[in-house]
Amino acid sequence: MSPFFATCPKGLEYLLRDELIAMGGNDVHEALAGVRFYGTLETAYRACLWSRLASRILLPIAEFDAASDEALYAGVQSVDWSQHLAPHATLAVDANTTQSKIAHSHFLAQRVKDAVVDQFRQHGQERPGVDTEEPDVRINLRLRRDRATLSIDLAGAPLHRRGWREQQGEAPLKENLAAAMLLRAGWPDIYAQGGALLDPMCGSGTLLIEGALMVADVAPGLRRTYYGFLGWKQHNILLWRSLLDEARKRAEAGLPTLRACFFGSDADPRMVQTAKRNAQEAGVAGFFTLDRHDVQHVAPPPGVASGLVITNPPYGERLGDRESMPKLYRMLGEILRDRFTCWRAVILAGDVELGRATTLRPEKKYALYNGALETVLLIFELHPRAESPREKSPLSPGAEMLKNRLDKNVRHLRKRLEREGIHAWRAYDQDLPEYAAAIDVYTDTSGATHLHIQEYRAPASVSPERARTRVREIARVVGEAFNTPRARIALKTRERGKGGSKYGQFDQRGECIEVEEGGLKFLVNLHDYLDTGLFLDHRLVRAKLRELAVGKHFLNLFAYTATASVYAAAGGARDTTSVDLSGTYLEWASRNLALNGFTGDKHRLVQADAASFLKHSRERYGLIYVDPPTFSNSKRADDFDVQRDHVKLLLACADRLTSDGVIVFSNNFRRFELDRAALEERFTIENWGTGSIPFDFSRRANIHDCWFLRLKAAEGQLNPWEGARVKK
Repeated sequence: MSPFFATCPKGLEYLLRDELIAMGGNDVHEALAGVRFYGTLETAYRACLWSRLASRILLPIAEFDAASDEALYAGVQSVDWSQHLAPHATLAVDANTTQSKIAHSHFLAQRVKDAVVDQFRQHGQERPGVDTEEPDVRINLRLRRDRATLSIDLAGAPLHRRGWREQQGEAPLKENLAAAMLLRAGWPDIYAQGGALLDPMCGSGTLLIEGALMVADVAPGLRRTYYGFLGWKQHNILLWRSLLDEARKRAEAGLPTLRACFFGSDADPRMVQTAKRNAQEAGVAGFFTLDRHDVQHVAPPPGVASGLVITNPPYGERLGDRESMPKLYRMLGEILRDRFTCWRAVILAGDVELGRATTLRPEKKYALYNGALETVLLIFELHPRAESPREKSPLSPGAEMLKNRLDKNVRHLRKRLEREGIHAWRAYDQDLPEYAAAIDVYTDTSGATHLHIQEYRAPASVSPERARTRVREIARVVGEAFNTPRARIALKTRERGKGGSKYGQFDQRGECIEVEEGGLKFLVNLHDYLDTGLFLDHRLVRAKLRELAVGKHFLNLFAYTATASVYAAAGGARDTTSVDLSGTYLEWASRNLALNGFTGDKHRLVQADAASFLKHSRERYGLIYVDPPTFSNSKRADDFDVQRDHVKLLLACADRLTSDGVIVFSNNFRRFELDRAALEERFTIENWGTGSIPFDFSRRANIHDCWFLRLKAAEGQLNPWEGARVKK
């Protein structure tokens, strides 16, 4: 089996991972804007033909260091290109570079091309030509941190080009993004249940056509006439023909059974005609009803009781006028609420504010990229207004006690939360022994409330049935107290503290909400991991880091999602360096930094073990934040025990600290004891544990400890903290 990399727009990674697993991919793992997988050539061909989500399928053929022009050229020449490209064939090169010494992608592409054609000339062969549109072989070079990956682009051209689009609108929706919208909305299940698909602003018809081809079992690449492997020397033409034959048979079986349940409309008559021509080219026009009328006149088709309303309204970025957009979205929300009861609705909104203008509460939200524009996919369940509320079973005496305690806590905290503008906070923390859980409340930037419940595992003396009953009671009481539907409640069982489970994975939804704290924005994942990406008990610690960071070089060890780095950057740090061993969390950290406008070389992300980084680093920092896990046993680093190893760790930090710098050290190990005797020879130590606990955590004041450590001045030197010379 060979390794492959399927690229996709950001936000589609989890869907694409599942799609590739279904196609037979092995060892499938999502990455930023793509998915890595292993498979045979048949797997890769099948992905090119059947993937509705991928942009390209890349076959890596070489990897090498390329910190210089010479190293790049030599690395490309180390490949035997006669195995991939005939002398008379044509080629093209795509290149991109990030965080590397060679910073110009056009130069990279040119040097790769030179190295390839020079190899043919050196062997006395005809030089391959260049065709940037449909080359026999398209080469892809990715240079990241001076490490090059050279691949054959088996797709040749972006896979979202299905081959049916004759014309498009001014701001077309790419077909793979349309497919992602439909899959996130659950369109195949809605169709199977007899539902219809309706787009009230259909434009060139992309969503409707993708929806029809999806449920008709038509391969998205069946109409394409060009792929990047067709002129590749290792192309297996018999294998490819067999896959095409299979796809044709499936289409021939699926299309005749398609129901005429696709409805679209647009205010622009030219767009309606374009959609009709595209549907005709795609072979699905006979199942479509396309009309010209404004969105305000849209209504369910006669005789259709349920289905999916899906649309991509203008954002005010490329089409329309930004000032008029909220009015459009508000009208759309009113129409959906009043006319489409029992339907599901999906809107790809230009941003959270436009989504909020609908006045509808989304059941789910996903961040998706429409080209370079970050958008938000909102999914709404349009329930009928209940004539009379369903009578609920009475709460048990214990659940009543929980409800009363939760109501009391909320009353006690609410005014201060509103006064201080706190949108993520702890409402309950094992207040009642019978209901051992931590309940956190997150209000996202659209105003929707989400609940995160961590139930601590019941002792062996409690029967499993009783434990399950308590969990159900907690979920019910909390949902009713905050008027929050079950879809926005994350319920987990926690067996250990923040320690070794910090990076433990629960679910794989890939759903994030955007939460504001301290005037900054952070992405929070309530479902996939034990922790959410934002440690609420460290709210005041982050605020202190912002206060201390002014003009400092800031180092964040065990950075996790880099929330501390965002605070430091907002506080005026000269630069930030965030170190973590997990590539997944560094990608999350990158998104948090970018969400707040902190990008570029001044905000470094380093994938490394903290001890190794400190050993090899030569920079000095005016502010170092150290918040390690209690335990860590990663395969890529030595085992770590905060009680056993904290002295060694902090002394290593001292070697990287400026003379007037400060280390902020915190951890959540409840039985932790700082080894002052081993540290006081090097540091002056200030315990800030009590002051670092937010008011909503006052019931668990030992949830973490925090210290400031500053270097002691050598004899005869001025102590920058005390303003006096030190004497022995």
